[in-house]
Amino acid sequence: MPLQNRVQPTGEFLAHPARGGFMGNRGVLHDDHRRLTTARWRHKAWVCCLTEFKNRRRTLMTPNRYTELFFHDEAVALAAGHRPCGECRRAAYRAFLDAAGHSGSIKLFDHHLHAARAIPRRFEQRRHTAEAQDLPDGAFILTATGPALIWQDAQLPFAPEGYGPPQKRPQGRVTLLTPPPTLKALRAGYRPQISLP
Repeated sequence: MPLQNRVQPTGEFLAHPARGGFMGNRGVLHDDHRRLTTARWRHKAWVCCLTEFKNRRRTLMTPNRYTELFFHDEAVALAAGHRPCGECRRAAYRAFLDAAGHSGSIKLFDHHLHAARAIPRRFEQRRHTAEAQDLPDGAFILTATGPALIWQDAQLPFAPEGYGPPQKRPQGRVTLLTPPPTLKALRAGYRPQISLP
């Protein structure tokens, strides 16, 4: 039975057998029986990590250890509110912060990002609106049929298994899943790793 630790661009946590391309961390979100509690974060440093780093091995959802979260790819992690890890993804971390125009402490950036991505006390994703034609590659929107990635001149519908065939890029106002501080980095040239079919 899959664990409920696969994170979607909408912020939902699913139990799904598909293997993620990246791992993440928001603190201890599970109980001693490897079940999620109602919390969806315990701190503001939501990171997006490599699934393999320095031969480290972990038993998933070990009691009192952080909950290992998984994402299809980096664009999904960014939409869900994560940023590159400063340890296992140092080059991506620096490139992301530079593109976001941030030069202060990472704690200050995480505080700013958290305000843009989360609704406190409700453990829900904060969503924004934007003009679809102005969105950069790598941004996620919410359509009538679910989340979709903006990529080149199309939108790619997303499901837990990955991306569907390209569809016509929308026009006008859309619901934006990718938080504005991350959108700023994408607009300035940060390119997330995307797992296309």
